[in-house]
Amino acid sequence: MKLRTPRVFEIYTDGGARGNPGPAAIGVVIKEGGQVLEIFGKFIGQRLTNNQAEYLAVEEGLRRAQALGGTDLTVKLDSELVASQLRREYKIKDPELGKIFLRVWNLAQGFKRVRFVAVPRAENAQADWQVNQTLDAAGY
Repeated sequence: MKLRTPRVFEIYTDGGARGNPGPAAIGVVIKEGGQVLEIFGKFIGQRLTNNQAEYLAVEEGLRRAQALGGTDLTVKLDSELVASQLRREYKIKDPELGKIFLRVWNLAQGFKRVRFVAVPRAENAQADWQVNQTLDAAGY
């Protein structure tokens, strides 16, 4: 049996909606050993909430980490609520967030280990910048 070499990624994610709800975008930064593997922003919809955007950023980060061969992930986001819900410390009352939570949870099962960590906004500056640049570029 061939053993896969572990690939340890740090994934910084952010999502934002201007107007909350409003036009929304995500930003994702994926690092391995301190080196940036991928950084991007993506416009995700016309009328979403900040929390929906935060979850969709995590979902996209996990999808990209999967495509890049990540095995052990630390997902860092500046939403204490979303991080706590993903750690199953807080209940999810919003049905729309619940749907996205399930997709994220199912994706997370495909990795050896996934940790969700709330970080100060300053530590998440690159992902936040991607969100704002993407919204600006989309005319919002």
